[in-house]
Amino acid sequence: MSEHDTRESMHTRQRRLEEDLVDAYDEELEMEFDDRRFESDDLLFTRERREARKRYFQELFRLQGELVKLQDWVVDTGHRLVVIFEGRDAAGKGGAIKRITQRLNPRVCRVAALPAPNNRERTQWYFQRYVAHLPAGGEIVLFDRSWYNRAGVERVMGFCSDDEYEEFFRSVPEFEKMLVRSGIQILKYWFSITDSEQEVRFQNRINDPLKQWKLSPMDLESRRRWEAYTAAKEEMLQRTHIPEAPWWVVQAVDKKRARLNCIHHLLSQVPYQEVSRKPVELPQRVHHEDYIRRPVPESMIVPDIY
Repeated sequence: MSEHDTRESMHTRQRRLEEDLVDAYDEELEMEFDDRRFESDDLLFTRERREARKRYFQELFRLQGELVKLQDWVVDTGHRLVVIFEGRDAAGKGGAIKRITQRLNPRVCRVAALPAPNNRERTQWYFQRYVAHLPAGGEIVLFDRSWYNRAGVERVMGFCSDDEYEEFFRSVPEFEKMLVRSGIQILKYWFSITDSEQEVRFQNRINDPLKQWKLSPMDLESRRRWEAYTAAKEEMLQRTHIPEAPWWVVQAVDKKRARLNCIHHLLSQVPYQEVSRKPVELPQRVHHEDYIRRPVPESMIVPDIY
């Protein structure tokens, strides 16, 4: 590689590191801004980047408004929806889930992110602990990783036997067909990133004290076993892509585009309609002459530090 190519490669890497850092800032800003108040005077951002961020936020808020309509329709019709998010570590699954749930009622839309099975769960029917999290009527459940752990991390890390692995592939199509026949809609998304992009995101987690908790020894080992995960992913998509519950691949190198594309596609897969609402009127507060508010002791007040 020539000196010019080396400098260009270093410049590209630095730019991507900066973009990932900016994205981290945006994650914290999103809950504070709406499309009527979004203006940034931050000199760190070029005009082009500010405009791109503004367009992103505007489209995100529009899609989140549609998600609220979908939520209302789900409650009104008793629809049951399962959305599965799979992908490599640092692929952006959690960021997409956060944007979907941000404006929704947690009693309607909840996230299932199960830890590693305990000793008792390891002796159960493999799908048993996931069944407990399936939606009732009028509910949406987002699985941040799912029963496909067996086809991914368990396979690559040797946490399941060859027989258990093959039994999974025999069982999962029938399991999902059974859920669909019972009235549960299943959407399955694989978030796809490149080798170099995962490296950038891992390096940012290593260097950012606020993100280091996201890196586990398992994550670091998954980095070393990139090719084994690729083979496992290809096998999984080939053997579990069924008409009743097909896989959808989200190109996720650009986090913002991935979020918007995923939400837009999710909305397109559910036949929701806007549910009419009765006008909401705030009732007048009732006043009683004998009502006396008790003072709060100073010792209970949180100090005004800011």
